[in-house]
Amino acid sequence: MHIAVIGAGMAGLTCARQLQQQGHHVVVYERNADVGGRMGTRQTELGGFDHGAQYFTATSERFRKEVAAWRKAGWAAPWEGRLVKLEKGTAVPAGRSNAKQRMVAVPGMGALGARLAAELDVRCELSVTRLERHGDAWLLSLQCDTVPVPATAGPFDAVVLALPADIASRLLQPLTSLLPLAAQVSQEHLEPCWALILGFEQPLDLDYDGAWVEGSRLKWIARDASKPERRPGEHWIGHASEAWSTEHLADDPERVKEKLLKAFHEATGTHVQPVYADVHRWRFAQALSTLPGACLWDGQTRVGVCGDWFAAGLDGSGRVENAFLSGSALAGAIG
Repeated sequence: MHIAVIGAGMAGLTCARQLQQQGHHVVVYERNADVGGRMGTRQTELGGFDHGAQYFTATSERFRKEVAAWRKAGWAAPWEGRLVKLEKGTAVPAGRSNAKQRMVAVPGMGALGARLAAELDVRCELSVTRLERHGDAWLLSLQCDTVPVPATAGPFDAVVLALPADIASRLLQPLTSLLPLAAQVSQEHLEPCWALILGFEQPLDLDYDGAWVEGSRLKWIARDASKPERRPGEHWIGHASEAWSTEHLADDPERVKEKLLKAFHEATGTHVQPVYADVHRWRFAQALSTLPGACLWDGQTRVGVCGDWFAAGLDGSGRVENAFLSGSALAGAIG
């Protein structure tokens, strides 16, 4: 079949690779300039910063085998950083969660998506704005920021939506009468996350590499350069809480940066000013709940949906493993 995959994050790339291996002709559409979704690396004059997904773990046998293959290929390595909880500025042991082996892509999280996409037909900076039934096939309406005239792609025998639930729902909503799965997708919602990116000239002399922060605008901070094969330097990432990010979603980025930098100083007890500081708004970052199962597939209309907001047999959502298992399951369902 000729299949369109919309979204080049972990779920979309996993699904597209497996579909191609199964003999289908696959085209991947991505609205951003880079692939990988929230497994992103911001490139700066100081080097790369993993401002999205911080690490991943593997609990299922299927994903453990995949991660082992990535390690063998030199695409991923363990992160042995010391992780703690910060409670009122005091570092305390992180507990059982600190015992999990955490993996990262090398030399940055964004490198994994680029490698997974290497043998795929991926078309970046193209937003899919509409799905249209064309006989037994599908046409896609496309929009490019640099070309004001909309375009059409297709026909495709099948369409995969590997997108945040909110975006997938917008595409599916006009087709609710044709696609019963649209109602299920509309039940899900992903919360935003403001990310803080900091580079310092001198070491901060903190005795941990990552921390879950209590009672702060920030819920997580990490010394990015403590991860393997990163450029040396005092580089830190912070992630704001879902509640704070939602409340300040539309705020001016400079104001957000000021507030989150203050929170970083309060959490760490340091007051050294960074030589580089920026923020990034992840509009759809964390699912409030999960859909049961690993994916949705309508064999009659040949439309499927996958993403990290499916349970995929795991406890919780939003992880790299959820995305991988969901994309793989959908490719298996398509056959």
